[in-house]
Amino acid sequence: MQKTTNSTAHTRQYRQRLRASGGEEVLFQLPRETIALLDQLKESQGLRNRSQALMQLIEKGRATAQQMT
Repeated sequence: MQKTTNSTAHTRQYRQRLRASGGEEVLFQLPRETIALLDQLKESQGLRNRSQALMQLIEKGRATAQQMT
């Protein structure tokens, strides 16, 4: 039981730090092809994780959308 309590506290602290820095953790499902694209982008750009790859794609999409308006 102690391990679960420590794990829960650790997760809660992590999420508090994340929110304090302006972030939020989100869980969602993507097709395998999309995950493969994120992994490819992550490797080719030297990114640390899929989240950074996804953010890069979102920012490019946002910039394109703003140019169209």
